[in-house]
Amino acid sequence: MPVEFLSDEEAAAYGRYVGAPTRAELEKMFFLDDADRKLIGRRRGDQHRLGFALQLTTARFVGRFLPDPLEVPAEVIDYLADQLGVADVSQVKQYTERRQTQFDHQDEIKKAYGLREFSAVEAEFTAWVDARAWNTGDGKKGIFVDGVSWLRSNKVLLPGVTTLTRLIARVRDEATERLHDTLYGILSPRQQAILARLLEVPEGARSSDLERWRKGPSVPSGRNMEKALERAGEILSVGLGSMELPPGVPHRRMVDLARYGMTATATTLRRHGPSRQPATLLATVIYLEGKSVDDCLDLLDLLMTTELIGKAETATDKERARQHPKLARHSATLAVAVETLLEVTEYGEELRLEQVWEAIDAMVPRRELKEAVAAVTGMVPPPGADADGQMRALLAERIATVSGFLKTLTTVIEFGANAEAQRVLAAMRTLPRLLDGRKKKVTEDDIDVALVSGSWKRLVFRAGSHGSTVDKNAYTMCVLTEFHRHLTRRDVYAEASARWRDPRGQLLDGADWVAAKGPALTDLQLPEHPETLLAEHALVLHLALRDVAARLGTDGVDVTVDEEGRLHVARLQALPEPPSLVDLRKRVAGMLPRVDLPELLLKVMGRVPGFEAAFTSVAGGVSKLADFGVSVAACLTAQALNIGYAPVVKAGTAALERDRLSHVAQNYLSAETFSLANAPLIEEQAKIGFARQLGGGLVAAIDGMRFVVPVPSIYTRPNRKFFGGKRGLTWLNMINDQGAGLGAKVVTGTVRDSLHMIDVLFRRDGGQRPDIIVTDTGSYSDVVFGLVHLTRSPPMAAFSRRCTSSPTRWRSRIGVTSRASATCRSPATPWPGRSSTAVRARSTSATTRAWRTSSARSGWCSTASRCGRPNIILGRCWSCVRRAGR
Repeated sequence: MPVEFLSDEEAAAYGRYVGAPTRAELEKMFFLDDADRKLIGRRRGDQHRLGFALQLTTARFVGRFLPDPLEVPAEVIDYLADQLGVADVSQVKQYTERRQTQFDHQDEIKKAYGLREFSAVEAEFTAWVDARAWNTGDGKKGIFVDGVSWLRSNKVLLPGVTTLTRLIARVRDEATERLHDTLYGILSPRQQAILARLLEVPEGARSSDLERWRKGPSVPSGRNMEKALERAGEILSVGLGSMELPPGVPHRRMVDLARYGMTATATTLRRHGPSRQPATLLATVIYLEGKSVDDCLDLLDLLMTTELIGKAETATDKERARQHPKLARHSATLAVAVETLLEVTEYGEELRLEQVWEAIDAMVPRRELKEAVAAVTGMVPPPGADADGQMRALLAERIATVSGFLKTLTTVIEFGANAEAQRVLAAMRTLPRLLDGRKKKVTEDDIDVALVSGSWKRLVFRAGSHGSTVDKNAYTMCVLTEFHRHLTRRDVYAEASARWRDPRGQLLDGADWVAAKGPALTDLQLPEHPETLLAEHALVLHLALRDVAARLGTDGVDVTVDEEGRLHVARLQALPEPPSLVDLRKRVAGMLPRVDLPELLLKVMGRVPGFEAAFTSVAGGVSKLADFGVSVAACLTAQALNIGYAPVVKAGTAALERDRLSHVAQNYLSAETFSLANAPLIEEQAKIGFARQLGGGLVAAIDGMRFVVPVPSIYTRPNRKFFGGKRGLTWLNMINDQGAGLGAKVVTGTVRDSLHMIDVLFRRDGGQRPDIIVTDTGSYSDVVFGLVHLTRSPPMAAFSRRCTSSPTRWRSRIGVTSRASATCRSPATPWPGRSSTAVRARSTSATTRAWRTSSARSGWCSTASRCGRPNIILGRCWSCVRRAGR
């Protein structure tokens, strides 16, 4: 029978042997060291020694004692018998003749190795599950998997599967209900009524206000910027974002509620209970406040970089290229005149001006000289001026693009600034008064003269109509470009935004930190004082670097370290392909059948029923349409090949009618269902024998693919290296060593993807959690390296795309990389007074995971001393790691 959220297979595999252990597992978990042999040697009779060894190693391997100690694979019995010198393994059957004997042995094993029963730590484990569920909102199965790891690492014997699953389900449901009640309790009756009206469709409208708010701008333009500001002003006017949320509510839970609220239909939200519906709508509106501001500022950034500055620079470059022949010709004329002037003045005699002009006229007519001076003066900026004058002049001519939204930008969005950008922000707030059309005469008293510098002075300070001494269009563009520059550096920020807010203001402090500290540290398994933890991580890094350094150059690869401590690895020569591999490739290609993509999708649906079942409606229901899989395959084919629905529509076939495909695509295909459908594919891929030969699924690589987006979008960015003259985005994907894609994320443009890599790592669709992460140097940074380790995530290995570029990372077989030297310093402000960025990011915006190597997941310290402590790294506990370091 299924146990709560576990399948029959998962419940049956809990705390039991699933097939015979591999040779590596036998050598790792069933090897008997001196301490084991000494304890086993106290038994009398081969049957008791072998039975005792079976119970000891079984508890070490599966985490519990089996009801029948002999219910183990024959390979385990043979392996232990060989070590104990038991010739007749059939004697072990006598071990269970006296039932009390196995219980006595279990008590002795628990006492010798410090194993505890679940009842002794049930209260502590319940607190851990509650903190995990409250902080992260992870699913029951995810908490179950990490809960088993928590019990194993704390040397607790696993309880019955029903006991564990029901405890986790109960505690998680209580934490979720407590979250809904907490959020519902802070709403006033008026606010509850406002939220309820968001689900209603106003008279004369076709959709509810919530549905209208969820749709942001798509095409970058000045008019769309005005519409985006109107939308943001409407959402911000509700005022829910300024509410003081209870300090104990994790930001991550609010994000999860909002993510659900952004996709659920109004009908679905109306069905929720009296506390869940307002809580979901509250989180959704708070999220929409930040998203609406983000959309406005993203659109502003895109307009400035592409439509205004980008096009002005392009036009300037084209104009300079067009003028270059003319400039070169006139410059040559001036060069001849100046050269003649220098020659005649070198005689040392005093010459009259008429004589100098005669010499110059003999080489260049005075008329041509005047034309050359006038042309060069018009094309070359004056001495001391910057080279952006022409581009800025073109910017001033594009005032119509920005004048509409500049009148409301600083009134709709509340900006803040640091000391360096205060004057720019103050000037931005005065622009609406200059642009409203009522002030005809603009003088220096009406502007901040200190902000005008360089070539802007020539453009701004010039006489105009109505007695103006300032060109307000040029001044507006001058202030706007400075504002944009400070905004991208976050010197100017919007507190209501999620991406454009002050990064320095995101650290928890004071009462907020006191309220969040307990659950956060419990969930992350971090100590209150970080000094010891940092020292331990530094020691692990030190041992890893020593291990890497010992292997450098041993395989014939030339490795050097420069004066700055950077590592340089010579370019590796590609190994020639053996003829057998070439022949194998041809044979495999000849054996593969030629099938179309729709046929392949239908074949997969027939083999993996969970793939089709994952495509549920937006309301959460399962489709009752006949031949639903055929419609899904057609829609996936149309989207994957980017061919539209015309080639897959077939009149007369109900599953392929255009209306049917449109209905399926709109209601059943979404980012959420794609992720759900990927999980059974990952699981099925792991069952293929060839995939298992490639790897165990514990190593994963994260890298990005660049795509050009052919339609206008505010989520694209230009990059000539990757997109040419167009715009695009990056698809960041994680793939494991079994050839399965575990998760992905779309990133705007080509921004540095190191932090996005962490999102992909913690939001995978399914499969085993990787023990080692491989990235290129674009996804690596020292901050991310420290963040990954502080959050107890899988170790990272960074590889450069070119062997000789960015060589500051060392390749390590255990998956740890860093610089050539590491120094551990205590933080300026320790955790008791202020949480670090790593703690807050870990506890609020990423799924909590336990950092485990293969050894740590499956047992205890595997050193010869068998000290019985939990594994940490390289199969050793902290005590053994410290001894090795000394």
